[in-house]
Amino acid sequence: MSRRIAVIWFPHLVTDRFLRKQPELKDIPFVLVVNERGRRVVKAINALAQEKGIRVDMVLADCKALLPELTVCDYDEAEPKKLLTALAEWCIRYSPFISIDLPDVLILDVSGCTHLWGGEQNYLNDIHKKFNAFGYTIRSAMADTIGTAWAVCHFGNSGSIIETGKEVKALTSLPNTALRLEPSIIDKLDKLGLKTIGSFITMPSSALKRRFGQSILKRLAQALGEEMEITEPMQPLIPFQKRLPSLEPIRTAEGIEIAIKTLLQMLCERLQQEMKGLRKCTLTCYRLDGVVVKTEIGTSKPSRNTLHLYKLFENKISQIEPDLGIELFVMDALVVEELHSSQDALWTVSGKDESVIAELLDRLSGKTGVQAIHRYLPAEHYWPERSFKNATSLSEKASTEWRTDLPRPLHILPVPELIEVSVPIPDYPPLLFRYKGVIHNVKKADGPERIEQEWWLQQGLYRDYYCVEDEHGSRYWLFRSGDYDSGNVKWFIHGFFT
Repeated sequence: MSRRIAVIWFPHLVTDRFLRKQPELKDIPFVLVVNERGRRVVKAINALAQEKGIRVDMVLADCKALLPELTVCDYDEAEPKKLLTALAEWCIRYSPFISIDLPDVLILDVSGCTHLWGGEQNYLNDIHKKFNAFGYTIRSAMADTIGTAWAVCHFGNSGSIIETGKEVKALTSLPNTALRLEPSIIDKLDKLGLKTIGSFITMPSSALKRRFGQSILKRLAQALGEEMEITEPMQPLIPFQKRLPSLEPIRTAEGIEIAIKTLLQMLCERLQQEMKGLRKCTLTCYRLDGVVVKTEIGTSKPSRNTLHLYKLFENKISQIEPDLGIELFVMDALVVEELHSSQDALWTVSGKDESVIAELLDRLSGKTGVQAIHRYLPAEHYWPERSFKNATSLSEKASTEWRTDLPRPLHILPVPELIEVSVPIPDYPPLLFRYKGVIHNVKKADGPERIEQEWWLQQGLYRDYYCVEDEHGSRYWLFRSGDYDSGNVKWFIHGFFT
């Protein structure tokens, strides 16, 4: 899934807030001014003043000459940051990753969030609806890059959604100022008649750099997705977080219970995949009136038992006041620790319980076939193919412990399969590999873990194993057989993690 960015622009941020305090100015053109070098300079204007030709940074005397009935108020220079920070905190309900772009822009990384509102258009519509109800005028746009979303938000149609790969088409007709270039570069472009982005976007990079410098190439690359633009999130991201929006505001204890159970189920499934358990968990409820309600639980040892964790939350439900209704529930596992699953826990039974399991397995094998059901026990071998064995019966006990100090995949191939790799030698993990005709780009990797041959059983080359993760989050167990000095190096895939 590609990165998706929503940009929200508040063209009248401070004046909209000012109108909420003094609604009697609603139908009057007014400006907010500050003293600069002995002159009174306009720093914020409302829409009516803008329609009369008043602009930011104009001297007040010129504004009065243009519009004598103009109302003047004092401007608080700390207000934009304070307001934008408060609005960003409120927008956490829409995305966990929000950045502030002073003086009047919020940048939301909405990847994986919009489907919770029924799609990208519904997502933006809901944002517009909520802010309009609060009295704020906003413009918005969504694209794969901050540069394109920012440009369309400010100079295109508000609420536009730019599809992946359509950035050039969206930018072509916009003015050169939409690229967030320095004023000196804008002046040079205007003098040469390059007033729109489309007039120079296809020019050779060397020509643009020679005339306008490196910054114009950087802004174009950022807008087109050729260079990543890094932003600082307002709040640090929490790795183990689940979000549950409500189509209708939740006002009842029963609705809150269902939300908690749903979130715990989602969170515990994620913890199971990562072989972790939580020690501290917070539930945050976002109410319609803007109030945020939080409740927290803790455990004496790591846990991902959904029923147990719900019982801890159950005692706190009465403390959650829904008021007009809760529109978003967010659950964060703030503290997590390693929690390895015991692979034979299901089989530590006896007597009647064992017969019940046997009957269950009989019913399952009748539907799926005997070959679909296996029970494995650890074997006293380091070589991966020999480190486990099939149990001969339900009552057979393990003679050794499962190895948990190093990662092992849930699914190990019976015979390693040859793959093609691109790898920096000699001891680095692959940059990418091809398996069954599909190319996987490696984003994360751990290793190597060297496993030598069990010489008393067979001879051969050692293996260097790597745990790698591709761009889709799938994890694989790869190994290199031998070293590059021998001139006979091959790479194999041996297993898949959950």
